[in-house]
Amino acid sequence: MHTLAPLWLWFVFAAVVLAALFIDFVVLKKQGAHAVSVPEAARWSALWVALSLAFNGLLWGAVHQSHGAEVGQAKAVEFLTGYLIEKSLAVDNIFVFLMIFTYFSVPAEYQKRVLMYGIIGAIVLRTVMILVGSYLIAEFHWVLYLFGAFLLITGIKMWWAAGQEPDLESNPALKLLRRTMPVSQNFDGERFFTVENGKRLATPLLLVIALIGMTDVIFAVDSIPAIFAITDDPFIVLTSNIFAILGLRAMYFLLAAMATKFHLLSYGLAVVLAFIGSKMILIDIIKIPVLISLGAVVAILAVTMVLSLYTAPKLKTDSQ
Repeated sequence: MHTLAPLWLWFVFAAVVLAALFIDFVVLKKQGAHAVSVPEAARWSALWVALSLAFNGLLWGAVHQSHGAEVGQAKAVEFLTGYLIEKSLAVDNIFVFLMIFTYFSVPAEYQKRVLMYGIIGAIVLRTVMILVGSYLIAEFHWVLYLFGAFLLITGIKMWWAAGQEPDLESNPALKLLRRTMPVSQNFDGERFFTVENGKRLATPLLLVIALIGMTDVIFAVDSIPAIFAITDDPFIVLTSNIFAILGLRAMYFLLAAMATKFHLLSYGLAVVLAFIGSKMILIDIIKIPVLISLGAVVAILAVTMVLSLYTAPKLKTDSQ
């Protein structure tokens, strides 16, 4: 597993992640349970995007200094492309979170804590999966073909499933959780366990966290192979993934209020996954430059979002 990133940049990355977690679990915890407003979510989202771009600037500067301007620019584009792909796939993840919160009627003031723990789990899980994936690709080049085929099939399945209402009640993970733990019918503040009639029960909040954790496992299986189509540098794969995750909580509250406006996003993500999967399958036949990949991803998402915004009012009117 080879990377051009200097050791000091690894320490900077680790410091940023630890600082972000400290802010979430210590500083912001003093606010107590409260519903995150759209303006607050917008400010935090802007901050995370700015921080990610600033880190990309550090990466560009470090590689530029040690390996020249051309290599530095290439690595910066790889990070930006990977970050955009992971951020885009995270949006689809957010809509699933919204469905889970709605299904369990989780009060808005409790959703922040659930997402905080979900982010911790996602960071640990994805770090392990990225390290394992980097090792496999370094040792077995043919793994790229498997990743590519998986992404292509996933993109096709996502296209056919887009627009269909998920049936959470028949979800096997939810059925398994309900069989393995007694769950109360009521919330008890932000607690994960409560006592009713002398019996210790899990609250619906614990069930929601478990479901969100399982959901992230499923999405990680899609998103991590996708970024390996852009770069095999483990540092860029890891950092672009984690920076996309760190802004997930703020982005959730920002997009939850406008979820219906992006009803075509799943179609765009399906095309992105199919494009990336095809690129991985053909990697030894056709070399698609990262800059072209970035332009293709941006164009697909832009068209999808514009069409979503254009058609959303008409669909809303028809449903009434």
